[in-house]
Amino acid sequence: ILCYTMNLPKQSGTGMMQSVVSIYPVAVLIWGKYSNREMNIRRFFLLLCNLVGYALGLPAQQTAVNPLIYADVPDMSMVRVDDTYYMSSTTMHMVPGVPIMKSKDLVNWRLANYALKEIEPTIFFNAPQHGKGVWAPSIRYHNGEFFIYWGDPDWGIFMVKTKDPLGEWEKPVLVKAGKGMIDPTPLWDEDGKVYLVHAWAGSRAAFNSVITVCEMNAEGTKVISEPVLVFDGNDGVNHTIEGPKFYKRNGYYYILAPAGGVVTGWQLALRSRNVYGPYESKIVMAQGDTDINGPHQGGWVETCTGESWFINFQDKAMYGRVLHLNPVKWENDWPVIGEDKDGDGCGEPVKRYKKPDVGRIYPIETPIESDEFNTRQLGLQWEWHANYQDTFGFTSDLGYIRIYGHILSKDFVNFWEVPNLLLQKFPAEEFTATAKLKVSAKADGQQSGLIVMGWDYGYLGVVKEGDKFILNQVVCKDAEQRSPETVTHLAELPVSRRFGAGLYPNYERDIYLQVKVTGGGICYFSYSLDGRKYTLAGVPFTARQGKWIGAKVGLFSTAPYGKERGWVDADWFRIDK
Repeated sequence: ILCYTMNLPKQSGTGMMQSVVSIYPVAVLIWGKYSNREMNIRRFFLLLCNLVGYALGLPAQQTAVNPLIYADVPDMSMVRVDDTYYMSSTTMHMVPGVPIMKSKDLVNWRLANYALKEIEPTIFFNAPQHGKGVWAPSIRYHNGEFFIYWGDPDWGIFMVKTKDPLGEWEKPVLVKAGKGMIDPTPLWDEDGKVYLVHAWAGSRAAFNSVITVCEMNAEGTKVISEPVLVFDGNDGVNHTIEGPKFYKRNGYYYILAPAGGVVTGWQLALRSRNVYGPYESKIVMAQGDTDINGPHQGGWVETCTGESWFINFQDKAMYGRVLHLNPVKWENDWPVIGEDKDGDGCGEPVKRYKKPDVGRIYPIETPIESDEFNTRQLGLQWEWHANYQDTFGFTSDLGYIRIYGHILSKDFVNFWEVPNLLLQKFPAEEFTATAKLKVSAKADGQQSGLIVMGWDYGYLGVVKEGDKFILNQVVCKDAEQRSPETVTHLAELPVSRRFGAGLYPNYERDIYLQVKVTGGGICYFSYSLDGRKYTLAGVPFTARQGKWIGAKVGLFSTAPYGKERGWVDADWFRIDK
């Protein structure tokens, strides 16, 4: 509290570079030297200090700094209901799917729920389906209900809804079956009609770069008209237009959509007095002289004070598609996104900007990362690589989570086939992930460990071999192409315990596994037998993004074909940044 009060800012008007005051970074500096065993105490003290500062009316952060979240939040959309903002984003084949993020100020976000417990068709998604599944969900609010629409390029356009976004969502409805339809957004018009805009995936439809609009029934559960072409990006300029978001303002229909590709594209605005066009087009945000590439798919929202803001993503390779916030000004009924320094009506993305005026100041909040595994509810930061099945493992009230070994296929090549990888997103450009594990095995070849997963992956695995364990570093390049793994034996590890368990004895090894990720996604693995002294293990590994998702970090357990499952009990998993 003393540190908080000593760092009160001098008020300097409303300029972009206003002081940023938060007890969080101060407290991090104070406690950085303490061990992770005191994490719960530190978290309580952080919360206490924030609450005291908030109660005293002390200023919190006044500047938004991009990226807001240095983690993979792709293809996001958002909606404001009263004074609360809700955001959803792409999860592809990961389960649970379609995260519900919540914010009071557009800057501080927390992961609050998921709309999908499993992806349909269930049998298809019970196995990993990399790059398939949920593409670009769009969250909207109408008549007391929340709706989310998404395109599955192989199955069609789906919708889920609820009255409580933090509670249970209804079973998905297939609004229109078919291939290639992606990135849908609904629009409820003043005359009661309901429209749906969407793009097309060339990988399934064999054409792309076009936007179409169709009509739905009043309930928004079924498409009732043929699609109408409203914009053709095959004009030599706006190729790869996708991710359309549908709005109506001042009598104009607006479609905000990125074009030009994920890494090097721009934001395009289309407007028309008629829902089916013709639409005028204008580039309203581009990279310009900044180092913020893209900027890609996002959405517009208006605060309760009348300000306009745009949230979009920037592609950062292995880190995924990180979250940015940009101001919006309306000039002659055209949005200008970012800062328009030369007055040409096209903005550039900002790195820093005065926070949105939402009528109040809220404490700093960030998505959860570490997990003590002390509850029966799996932490919201975790996702499986396929629909959850009981054989994946269990949470418990015993102070750990258990992951059972996935039995590898007879023709196993690499982990691209493994469904029960328990993973979370890279949470920052630089961080350290540490896990306290108890590896249990009866049969040789059963292994468990810590993995960084993507198109390329690397892991430390503890595998049973005879009456001991072997610590391996395993690296695979181009996993989707069925490339084999490269295995390096690092150390022999004596068993921690051996005891009778039926026909075969059970062998256990207690171990701490760690990966330190530095700039450029370079990963340094290490291990410890006592949790205090860590030994560098193997060679550096460079993370690589997955198929339309960022690299992820987490835990695994596998068993050879034809063998029983071993398992790993994870006491905790902690992120330090």
